Amino acid sequence: MKILKQAKRYARMFLNSVGSEAAGKALEELAVARALMEKSSDFQSLLTSPVFTPEEKKAALRSLSGLLGFSDGTVKFLTFLAEENAAYGLSQILDKAVAIYSESMGRVQAKVFTPSLSLGKEFEARIRAALKAMTSREVDVEFSEDPSLIGGVLIKVGSTMLDGSIKGQLRLLKEELIKG
Repeated sequence: MKILKQAKRYARMFLNSVGSEAAGKALEELAVARALMEKSSDFQSLLTSPVFTPEEKKAALRSLSGLLGFSDGTVKFLTFLAEENAAYGLSQILDKAVAIYSESMGRVQAKVFTPSLSLGKEFEARIRAALKAMTSREVDVEFSEDPSLIGGVLIKVGSTMLDGSIKGQLRLLKEELIKG
């Protein structure tokens, strides 16, 4: 997937266009559009292919919005992305928009990577409590599976990475041994 350098700018533009009252619902609609884009090659083609004219894209998005219950703001934004050839970055834009919205609401986003997703509710609650104590803010935690991890966890909070994985600990041990 291409990296969209303007993702943060587009995310701010989206949040400003829908307004703070409707931002939560609009972000959910954008998440539905992202999921649809990931699962349907036809929808992805509609947004990214130069074969369709801007009018055709707009008409198709309008008709889909009736079926999916998208607001006018979300339809306008998706149409804008399609016209600007930036729809391929929808996932990144959504991630940035959620982070900006969460921050404005006094919350912080955290991603927890583990070797398997069968952690148990008690472990998840302990991680949430530890992150809340560490950040002094409410934390929205997303758990993801990373099969490359042997054991332990890798946590990303904003731009901070906390590496409690076995792989990370072995790397630190190696660096210490090399230093002598």
